[in-house]
Amino acid sequence: MADQFRKSKQLNKASLTNQDPAEPDEVSCDICTETKLKAFKSCLVCLTSYCETHLELHRRVTAIKQHKLIDPAKNLEDFICKEHDKPLEMFCKTDQKCVCQFCTKSDHKLHQIVSLEEACEGKKAELGKTEAEIQQIIQERREKIQEVTHSVELGKKDADREMAYSVQVFTALISWMQRSQAEIIDEIEEKQKTTEKQAEGFIKDLQQEITELKKRSSALKQLSHTEDHLHFLHNFPSINTPPPTQVNVHPSSYVETVRTALKTLGQEMEKKLRDAELRRNQQYAVDVTLDPDTAHCELILSKDGKIVSHGDCKNLPYNKERFSVFTRVLGKQSFSGRFYYEVQVKGKTGWGVGVARESVNRKLPQSSNNGYWSIELKNGNEYKALADPLVLLPVREKVQKVGVFVDHEEGLVSFYDVEARVHLYSFTGCTFTDTICPILNPHMNNGGINSAPLIISPVSQID
Repeated sequence: MADQFRKSKQLNKASLTNQDPAEPDEVSCDICTETKLKAFKSCLVCLTSYCETHLELHRRVTAIKQHKLIDPAKNLEDFICKEHDKPLEMFCKTDQKCVCQFCTKSDHKLHQIVSLEEACEGKKAELGKTEAEIQQIIQERREKIQEVTHSVELGKKDADREMAYSVQVFTALISWMQRSQAEIIDEIEEKQKTTEKQAEGFIKDLQQEITELKKRSSALKQLSHTEDHLHFLHNFPSINTPPPTQVNVHPSSYVETVRTALKTLGQEMEKKLRDAELRRNQQYAVDVTLDPDTAHCELILSKDGKIVSHGDCKNLPYNKERFSVFTRVLGKQSFSGRFYYEVQVKGKTGWGVGVARESVNRKLPQSSNNGYWSIELKNGNEYKALADPLVLLPVREKVQKVGVFVDHEEGLVSFYDVEARVHLYSFTGCTFTDTICPILNPHMNNGGINSAPLIISPVSQID
């Protein structure tokens, strides 16, 4: 025993030099009395953690060689079955819990039992799958970050463009207002000068009249003192008082001048703002060509896909994308975000222009509730927005070219009379479940009355 003790002391001293002391967050040897060394293994039978030196007995003594050793662990009680006080050496797949050998003969007798190693392998496979899913989610989040970042960058560019354009528009408005103000002031000053000049003429005439009247007054006094009756009667008619000059001078009123100027100013401001709105939207112009696979059999398309008119029905192959009830045709391109295009409608008595969902039902009437957002002309002078219900548009001049603007995110579809620079109508609060396509309807040609085509025009801003 003394010999064994000496060897143990020597081993303990050697361990102090060859092994590392345990850090506060590491499992330490429960046997070390002086410097606590880092545990090398924990025994589930002894419920004790050992450094390499003190683990020697578990390696040499036959009686304890069979003890269950695990990697160093705190709270060793968690590795022991609380019911049977035995190591948890197996895994119940039925109940998804660790069990001891006695559990397999009692509560888990008919359950599916596997070794801890086999259970760990299965769980590790699940971990691999979970890890792959996590990596996939991480990748998706990174892509979403890139998407959001790109969206913010686009938003900043849009904001910068809008601010620059706003400055340009309001600078022009301010300049126009300053010119208008100067013109009003000049007009008022000129009117005042005219009034003053007129008043000066009246004053001069009145002063001359006063001089003449004073002379007559003096003559009257002299005549009133004469004793010569013949002289009095002879001169009396010649000194009768003439009627006074009628002079009416009223201060000039400038209220109507200012009111007219303000009315003109308001109209001009509205015109300039509408023009600025159209110019801004024209910046999102896209190239549109018509899709022959969607064209009704009575429609005639040009080779470049820019012109459509109504004609005789043709024998075309079946295509589920083709309009078979209404004389419509979709654009080949579908869009999201913001886009703008223009259509020439000159010379027509009927037409329909707008946009539709790419997946729209080809057999339904054109209506905002059916995924169509369009305006149309009927009978040569009836302009309507195909909302639900229909909206009559108060168009004063015949439209020659229609501009269509879509803001996918805002749910907005706006229409403009391009030549008159006038806003015609806007659909707001639209729900776009997929991408959007231009849609045209030239209407029936009515025996040649409405034979003019619809032409997709290149967008050019008017100075």
